[in-house]
Formats: sequence, C-alpha cells, structure tokens
Amino acid sequence: MATNAVDETEATKATTDEKAVDTTESDEAPRADVPAAADEADVPAKEESPTGVGQGAAAVVSAALGVVSLTGSWIGTVASARQNLVGQLETAQNAGVAQQIQAVYGDAWQTTALWGGLFALIALVVGVVTLARPAFGTPGRIQAPWIKSVAWAGVALGVIGLFLAVLKYTGILLGLPSAS
Repeated sequence: MATNAVDETEATKATTDEKAVDTTESDEAPRADVPAAADEADVPAKEESPTGVGQGAAAVVSAALGVVSLTGSWIGTVASARQNLVGQLETAQNAGVAQQIQAVYGDAWQTTALWGGLFALIALVVGVVTLARPAFGTPGRIQAPWIKSVAWAGVALGVIGLFLAVLKYTGILLGLPSAS
C-alpha cells in the first residue's frame, strides 16, 4: 500500500515535469503570426494620441508663477536690495527726508512690485494659453479636468498678483509714510 502511494506521487511528478518542459519548448519556437525582429522595421509605428503632459505642465507652471507673484521671488528681493543700495548712493547728504525715503525705500518697493507684476502677468498668460489650447488641438479630444482646474487657479492667482502689484506700485497698498 505504501508502494502504491509512492508510485502515484512519482507519476504525478513526472507528468508535471513533462508539462513544464512542453511549455518552455513551445515558448522558444517561433510563431507564424508574430513578426520577426527584421520585419518590425517594416511595420508602421502606431500614431500615439497626445497625452496632455505639456498642458498639465503648463497649468502647474501657471499656478506656481501665480504663487510666486504673491509671495515674492528671489529675483524681486535682489532687485529691491540693489535699488535700495542705488538709492543710498545717489541721495545727497543734504536731501530732504521725504526725498531720502523715496530714493531708499520707495524705489525698492516699486521694484519689488514690478517683479511681482511680471510674474503675475506671465502666470496669467500661461494659464490662458493652457485653457485655450484645446480649441486649436485635436477636435473631439477633451482636456483633463485637473488641467483645467490648475490652469484656472494659475489665471486667478495671476489676476490677483497683477492687481496687488499695481496697488503696491502706485502706493495705494502700503504706501510710504509721509515725512512731515
């Protein structure tokens, strides 16, 4: 009885090994319906549909530039510090207090506002172009909803940043103190 169990196990194991050998042999054999490597060059490549990666990247760039326009940038800070130094160097010792404040602080504040406005304007343009791009692309292909959302965020941040830059430049928002 123990011998029959051992014989059945060995027979089952041998059958399984034969099936494994058969599948590997059939995988190595060339198939008629699959083209060979030399024939792959003759087959025209599939035309891939646009994935929207560029539009998504543009939307993210628009939103990031909008945030930079609101928070300030390294370029704006350096330009402001430079303008502050120029104001200190060009202001005469006998100049009035109002003139010194304008030359040292006012011009630097306006320079910061200009750079913020530039970043806001770029964010606004990139966002609008991203939103308008599907109108000039493949007909019937819709833009991913997240791309629209992020592009609209970039447009909104750009408008807010541009508005605040104008207010800062004109002195309506946080204008210089009077020197009287």
